[in-house]
Amino acid sequence: MSLYVYAITKSSHPLDLAGIKGVGESPAELRTVRGDSLCAVVSETPDDLAVSRRDLAAHQEVLGHLWGGGAVLPLSFGYVASDEDAVRAVLEARAEAFSQRLEELTGRAEFNVKGTYDEDSVLRAVLQTSEQARALNEATRDGGGTYDDRLAFGELLAQEVQTRENALATEVLAALRPLALAEKIAEPSQQYFVNVSFLVDEERSKDFTRTAQELAERYGEDVDMRVRGPLPPYSFA
Repeated sequence: MSLYVYAITKSSHPLDLAGIKGVGESPAELRTVRGDSLCAVVSETPDDLAVSRRDLAAHQEVLGHLWGGGAVLPLSFGYVASDEDAVRAVLEARAEAFSQRLEELTGRAEFNVKGTYDEDSVLRAVLQTSEQARALNEATRDGGGTYDDRLAFGELLAQEVQTRENALATEVLAALRPLALAEKIAEPSQQYFVNVSFLVDEERSKDFTRTAQELAERYGEDVDMRVRGPLPPYSFA
């Protein structure tokens, strides 16, 4: 039967799996597949495996529990191997690379930082600081103005919002980068002006969290900045 694979660890990891449930409505027992120096934590793949809140949460719970006992290489949700031999073959073929990465991640955690800018607040800021925006706003109020006026107003607002969000993202990165060893930046989206994961030494975790909280307090209600962590280093495995 196929195996669902959660993570790779060193053989020396305590691998305390008692009471931890895996994916599926009726999760199979978690167990290990051992290579020479590495282990993979697996369970039998359930028939009802799905990208659901239940299974995503179970996957993350297993990783979080393992990470609490030592460095892990967390696999992405949904990784399935055909059988134990296939898992063991990968462990042995890539033992050197996996072992090196586990050493690099020992004593380090991931922090994810996401920021959103309140739409009403940024529009007010644009109108307060841009004479051109105020003029176009007046011209197009209550459906007035020409088509070109409305088009120009929309383009100006979009440009000003983008400029402000870019400046905020730059400020967030500049404040947090000195406290991190590495970063993975997601492309800006309509939802987040910044979405970045940082790899942070355990000894700097408190400084990182405090700095992120200070930024959030400085921005106030106009910016919603969320920090998740410490987490297993999903983005750096």
